[in-house]
Amino acid sequence: MPSIAKPVVRHPSQQTNELGLTIRDYEGTMSTLCAGCGHDSITAAIVRALWEIAMPPHMLGKMSGIGCSSKTPAYFANGAHGFNSAHGRMPAIATGAAAANRDITYIGVSGDGDSLSIGLGHMCHAIRRNVRMVYVIENNGVYGLTKGQFSASADVGSKSKRGESNQFQPIDPVILALGLGATFVARGFSGDKEHLVPILRAAFAHRGLALVDVISPCVTFNDHSGSTKSYLYTRKNELKATAADFVPVREEIVTSIAEEGVTSIAMHDGNIVRFRSVPEGYDPTDRQRVMSFLLDKKNSSEIVTGLLFIDETVDNLHEQNNTSAVPLCQLPYEQLCPGARALDQLQDEFR
Repeated sequence: MPSIAKPVVRHPSQQTNELGLTIRDYEGTMSTLCAGCGHDSITAAIVRALWEIAMPPHMLGKMSGIGCSSKTPAYFANGAHGFNSAHGRMPAIATGAAAANRDITYIGVSGDGDSLSIGLGHMCHAIRRNVRMVYVIENNGVYGLTKGQFSASADVGSKSKRGESNQFQPIDPVILALGLGATFVARGFSGDKEHLVPILRAAFAHRGLALVDVISPCVTFNDHSGSTKSYLYTRKNELKATAADFVPVREEIVTSIAEEGVTSIAMHDGNIVRFRSVPEGYDPTDRQRVMSFLLDKKNSSEIVTGLLFIDETVDNLHEQNNTSAVPLCQLPYEQLCPGARALDQLQDEFR
């Protein structure tokens, strides 16, 4: 049997981050997805983002459910913790893990089938609880593992590879998340790594749940002329509402952004960041106006990408429940289980 193990090769000139790790140190096993799958491009963006933010692999928790998308965590950060849960249950498992160990940074990778069908309720509750995690939906509009049936995100009128036309209204995770009170909502395209990496970096810096919906064409079942989730359709209809690199907090840099085109600005580390003007009046902190903008563009069949909404004022799961600053998994047994007398006192409060 030929091995598909990834060869351990380190080029001597490879750059290292502040932890002394190269980008190869954030890779995982060899992908078994179809050649050209958009999910592998998302994996590459996650690897790049983790390397750039210098995430210690042992402080990362990778969560997934079932589906092509849920194989993704195996393909990045070999040294991280990981849990592959039941179909649609990733948000519930991630919530429990985050409740038990708040020191770990969590990333959940799911798909439009895993999150918008069987796991829809679990996703909704993770959003409303504002669990601190990066929630990536690899959205291709089909069930790839079961030969290309329409998923809940397929647009009305889009056609399958066999020629059938979808008749059901799609569930848009971005619109849904905004309606549920999500505190960070973004959309990317797997074919635009330059745009996706800073979105992911911003998501990792967010103090609550960061939902990142990524259009990821399925090259086997959903990358043809009748699909609205194909590479060609997304390229032709993508509208970048925001386009900016993620910049960590440093001494203020003041400039003005041109009304048209791209403005280049030198950052503290010498890197150049390019800013593009957003539509007039677009405010990513105004939930109602963002919702109206997205619905208007949806009616025009435009796919809006970028960091679409953010609210850093809402408490996350631990802040809402005033949990211990020490992770629950590190507390001694006597504090976690104080005994029958403490339970009786607690029950008396409800009588």
